[in-house]
Amino acid sequence: MLWEVFVRARGGLHHAHVGSIHASDAELAMENARDVFTRRGEAASLWVVPSTAIVASDPADADVLFEPAMDKEFRHPTYYEVPDGVTNL
Repeated sequence: MLWEVFVRARGGLHHAHVGSIHASDAELAMENARDVFTRRGEAASLWVVPSTAIVASDPADADVLFEPAMDKEFRHPTYYEVPDGVTNL
């Protein structure tokens, strides 16, 4: 079975896809991912996900999938005014 591997380098960061591995079950997938992708201790966390569980959009459908949001001004940060005294949002 094919598994996708995601690594988080340290706390506060996001998990990033680093590659794929083959394993018969989740436990073996986790061990293989650790051995292959974190040999130098650069990970704080690992995720292994069966490749069949991942659903992705087709890049050819990007216009249809993402275009409808462009007509909704309130989804853009420029629609809102930042009050005086606010330094971080």
